[in-house]
Amino acid sequence: MTHSSIFRTQMGADFDRLHPQLQRRFSVGLDSGEGCIGRGSMDRIWHGPGFVKPFLHLGGLRNILVPREGRNVPFVIENMPYTDSFGRETVTFVRTFRLPDGSRRFDATMVHSAERNCILDYLGTHQHLASDLHMTAEPDGSLLIRSGEHRFREGPVDVRVPDWIGGDAEVRESYDERSGRFRIRVRVVNRRFGPLFGYEGSFTAEYVDIAGHAVRKDLRPVREEVRA
Repeated sequence: MTHSSIFRTQMGADFDRLHPQLQRRFSVGLDSGEGCIGRGSMDRIWHGPGFVKPFLHLGGLRNILVPREGRNVPFVIENMPYTDSFGRETVTFVRTFRLPDGSRRFDATMVHSAERNCILDYLGTHQHLASDLHMTAEPDGSLLIRSGEHRFREGPVDVRVPDWIGGDAEVRESYDERSGRFRIRVRVVNRRFGPLFGYEGSFTAEYVDIAGHAVRKDLRPVREEVRA
């Protein structure tokens, strides 16, 4: 049975070109009644030049990016659908990295924006940053996600983040049939200064029934932003 999701809605017929396991993973939503929990290990979490680390630490205060490097880091990603306070179907992308000095989270919540014709990615605990995401199926059935414009919102402030400050994100997710694992590679690159942050590794997926259950409070942002 085919279920609609914010990702299928955005990708249209291109969604059917994804590997079947990716189709299932990105069908999580209110219609399917399923969430997805991925558990695995990141082979590597890396940072760019030293001068970017203060910005990573600043973002880490609101669960944006990860201000630590590491190898073979235990990893959990929780994709849970819910209806936000503005009535929009939303899917959490809460990533927890269990580093030696303690767990670090990288939080995002995603909605479909017909207005912007993209998936809108709100970053962090307070949704201060919003990024446009464009998703395409690659010839091998993997999923390629590229970020577009970034915007910063705080109270009356609503500004576009200049390219020389922001970072272009590229996410590649695939399914390895031999190992039965999803593989992911994330890179964030600044157009002037080069690579800033990234991670790569693999995980298995467990699908959970969310029908009739509220999403855990700690997975939802502290503050929700309506501006697209």
